[in-house]
Amino acid sequence: MADPFWLAGLALAMAATGLISGLLAGLLGVGGGIVIVPVLFNVFPLFGIPESVQMKLAVGTSLATIIPTSIQSARKHFAKGTMDVALLKSLAPSIAAGVLLGTALAVVLRGDALTVVFALVALAVAANMALTGVDWRLRESFPTGARRHGIGGGIGAVSAMMGIGGGTVGVPILSAFGAPIRAAVATASAFGIIISIPATAGFVYAGWGNALLPPFSVGYVNLIGVTLIVPASLLATPWGVKLAHSIPPLLLKRVFAAFLLVTAVRMGWSLVT
Repeated sequence: MADPFWLAGLALAMAATGLISGLLAGLLGVGGGIVIVPVLFNVFPLFGIPESVQMKLAVGTSLATIIPTSIQSARKHFAKGTMDVALLKSLAPSIAAGVLLGTALAVVLRGDALTVVFALVALAVAANMALTGVDWRLRESFPTGARRHGIGGGIGAVSAMMGIGGGTVGVPILSAFGAPIRAAVATASAFGIIISIPATAGFVYAGWGNALLPPFSVGYVNLIGVTLIVPASLLATPWGVKLAHSIPPLLLKRVFAAFLLVTAVRMGWSLVT
């Protein structure tokens, strides 16, 4: 890691990752984690980071980068008036509870188990978004009562385990229950705030003092990655928000599906090889 050429290459890769993740955060409400996690998972082995901590370090670092990006994305979507604030408030407690459960599971599971979770969920969501039309619905309104809290808890738990901001699973769920795609993207962008802050704290605590972690790591959060990815993400997020309000809704849905499918295949391939 002392080689300046490797460090320069890493800096360039992290900056590019930040630009892409920020663009996706604004465009799709996914918080960028769906890109950051697989990229870091493939970058960390180049630096000799032990396999046993690679996935947890990728997830923890991704969650930390999502905090400022989600805040900016949610603010801009809120300013455009497309966010369902009432639904967000009703789901926030159950999402937060799910985050605590998902974080606890993530830090005790093996890294390859987290990889399986990431790949399978990404594949399932990609299939949903690719095969259903923009107006496809399970029903015209979001469930109430225990079912609403169960859905919120599931969004929080899965997102914490995957190191994502909530949009990856939140957008298709909101869309399936009657939300227009742009409203789903806007509302899911705020899920990232609820998910990333407590989940990041959990990954920091769980990895504290682990001797296998690389330099400049605070628990399972690598500060080099956070420092390089966050500014680029913040720069690109407004571009994504602007695109989200200019691209046809069906195309937006298909773009979302394509990125998720590529991610699932890449993660699955890493397990096989």
